Amino acid sequence: MNPVIGLDVSKGQNQGQVFLDKGQPYGKSFSFLHTQEGLHYFLNLINDVTKLTGHSPTIILESTGHYQAAVVQFLEEHSIIFIVVNPLISNQAKKSSSLRKVKTDAVDAYQLCELYYKEEFEAYKQRGVHFLNLRHLTRQFESLTDMYVQAKLQFHAVLDQVFPEYNGVFGDLFSRISLLLLREFPTAESILAAGENTISERVACTCTSRSERWAKEKAELIMAAAMRNPFQKTAYPSHLISLELYISLILQYQEHLSNLQDQIDALAEEVEEYEIIQSIPGIGKKIAATILSEIGEIDRFTHAKKLVAYAGVDPSVYSSGKFTATANRITKRGSKRLRHALYLAVLCGLRRSCNKKLKEFYDKKREEGKPYRVAVIACVNKLLHWIYAVLTSKQPFLDLA
Repeated sequence: MNPVIGLDVSKGQNQGQVFLDKGQPYGKSFSFLHTQEGLHYFLNLINDVTKLTGHSPTIILESTGHYQAAVVQFLEEHSIIFIVVNPLISNQAKKSSSLRKVKTDAVDAYQLCELYYKEEFEAYKQRGVHFLNLRHLTRQFESLTDMYVQAKLQFHAVLDQVFPEYNGVFGDLFSRISLLLLREFPTAESILAAGENTISERVACTCTSRSERWAKEKAELIMAAAMRNPFQKTAYPSHLISLELYISLILQYQEHLSNLQDQIDALAEEVEEYEIIQSIPGIGKKIAATILSEIGEIDRFTHAKKLVAYAGVDPSVYSSGKFTATANRITKRGSKRLRHALYLAVLCGLRRSCNKKLKEFYDKKREEGKPYRVAVIACVNKLLHWIYAVLTSKQPFLDLA
């Protein structure tokens, strides 16, 4: 017998179905919560099926982001074999299994069991905690960066309605000294009331690493900006409240992002592959950390083509009868974060011919008549093959053209 248990995982609970063998469902569907009591109920059920069939059942479930984390950890702790299926595969199987349109958790669990007997799946390979921690941090950094960018845009919109001439006084509007000074003197009126000497003292005290002459020059620029400013009086006090809020948010985001980056660097430097992958021109520290965190252990992929498919940069194929499509887009079914990091790596590699081999390959594709985007995606594909080669061989990349 070849028993299997299909689990349809949702937030906080699961719906399951047991099959003793192909075409032999056992009992009705069952459910349990993601609690210690619920998980131990599931373990007892697994033991009952093992006693009944003489074989330990395989558990099959869909990948559902973080919802299955509690179940996966529990199964790993008890050394139970399980399979995590890509939802794209299971959805296609559900569509082809019946003409009827039925969608319930019990039906999904039943169909997962049927899918198990139709396809040959590999058991789930546990990812190392180190790579998972790195992935969580890089994704958190990306998410926080998006919020940081939005806060800066909203800050800019308010500043344009209060003190637009302030933009340009400092080389970086969002530097710490610029934001702290603006928080204390948010309007042209407050700047002119304070006077040049006071402003110069505040700049010098806030930025002690610069000279007094520099502070005085900045004070002169700020005073000139205040006199040019079209809003000599603030019409809406609510703008000042918003300005102070966005300044506080931006300063907090900067601090959090800096701390996250330090943690990412510290984690990445403990990984041997971190230095190896940076031997490819165009891949710096940030991009290297993102690529490694998304790929994980390279031995999860038996061929470079599987890594290409995981990144979603493999071309889609469409052929029917005598027709075969020639303009095929990439599948985009893999990790979008990995695709974005690879795209940036290619752009960096092509800039100023930093990566000679990549530039040579790009020029070849352009000479063949390929459009710019097609040539760049071809470079991404090529770069993935190089990454697979250096990570599996653990040898640095040689950029000899």
